[in-house]
Amino acid sequence: MKLATLKDGSRDGRLHVVSRDLTEKTDASHIAPTLQAALDDWAAVAPKLEALAESLASGAVPTERFHEHDALSPLPRAFQWADGSAYVNHVELVRKARGAEMPDTFWTDPLMYQGGSDSFLAPRDPIRLADEAWGIDFEAEIAVIVDDVPMGVTPDEAANHIKLLMLVNDVSLRGLIPAELGKGFGFFQSKPSSAFSPVAITPEELGDAWKDGKVHLPLNVDYNGKAFGRANAGIDMTFDFPTLVAHAAKTRPLCAGSIVGSGTVSNKLDGGPGKTVEAGGVGYSCLAEIRTVETIDTGSAKTPFMSFGDTVRIEMLDSTHHSIFGAIEQKLEKYDG
Repeated sequence: MKLATLKDGSRDGRLHVVSRDLTEKTDASHIAPTLQAALDDWAAVAPKLEALAESLASGAVPTERFHEHDALSPLPRAFQWADGSAYVNHVELVRKARGAEMPDTFWTDPLMYQGGSDSFLAPRDPIRLADEAWGIDFEAEIAVIVDDVPMGVTPDEAANHIKLLMLVNDVSLRGLIPAELGKGFGFFQSKPSSAFSPVAITPEELGDAWKDGKVHLPLNVDYNGKAFGRANAGIDMTFDFPTLVAHAAKTRPLCAGSIVGSGTVSNKLDGGPGKTVEAGGVGYSCLAEIRTVETIDTGSAKTPFMSFGDTVRIEMLDSTHHSIFGAIEQKLEKYDG
């Protein structure tokens, strides 16, 4: 099942079921007005949405053309957005570039921060920021949405609470991060609004690609129209999604609609830091990672962070090369407010 939140002039949009090929939609607001309302009573609502999805597939209900530009993020705002760093290769590279040792615990205990969840961008909204000097970067990730998760669940138990998956562009301001982390109190200004894919999907939509709590498909990142990243999300993921959810719920319950992210998808290459797509590698899912590789290889970073007018596209294709979640496609624009 694929679900989208369509723009209707309200803050939280209107829930629709979308066809598997992302061409058609049907209004689901008579079942649940919003995705958050559906998640609040998922056990009762999900079977009704599934039935509607089957009716959509068979042509038994009224449909309209689905346009990704009409979609908000599936949850335009959420009670919680907790982003992990499941691809420890990414963390290791970033620390190595600045000459910092990585504690052994990073391989056994996930990193996670609590991000802002009150104003997610739509998947085709521009990224509007005031200053290129902030070191503006994209981060291509995967995220899960859970129903109510009790405090202290095990990873095996947490797996049963994962109801939907999405793609993410977790925008980062690399120039602001060091000073914020130096205060010892985490990210805030350096993490502006994120954007999510046009649709959220149930895990079974992925078929065999969803196993062991991971998505075993490449995550495609195009930067200014050129292939930039093709890292496989199922490779080098140190912590699977059930482990990340259990980590987030160790000392608190998670309410329905909480979002847990994977962190930047990152693959090694023959034990090394990887290569660009042009050089025959799988590339990178953020600019910071290619800059760290350049620093390791040559002593300095050559690739700049984003400039106004730059565009990024994040998408995942199935085995038949059809889009699964739709595409996040954003242009960086100057904010003059």
